[in-house]
Amino acid sequence: MRNIKAVRRIRAKVSGTEARPRLCVSVSLKHMRAQLIDDVNGKAIASVSTESNKELAKKPMIDKAAWLGSAIAELGKKAKVKSVVFDRGGKIYHGRVKAFAEAARKAGLEF
Repeated sequence: MRNIKAVRRIRAKVSGTEARPRLCVSVSLKHMRAQLIDDVNGKAIASVSTESNKELAKKPMIDKAAWLGSAIAELGKKAKVKSVVFDRGGKIYHGRVKAFAEAARKAGLEF
């Protein structure tokens, strides 16, 4: 219930446009997913998941998060996206979410 309230509170303030899409991160127990979303047109510009990289299967989640951050930044560069709005999906900004965000910033995304 707490997570649902947090998601609604964040989504009320955060919205993506074509020039500055929403960088949405989703965290489960084994995997992470990230998407660049244009909320105005209702389209996903790019998406990537840790499930697509079999080499990460035995690595810790912090390493998976760092890989995912750099991977979504590379896809963002190909789509000519420099600046994004970060949507942490109701999760607290620490651990996996923090590692993801720092890796995305290091790879060139601004938020």
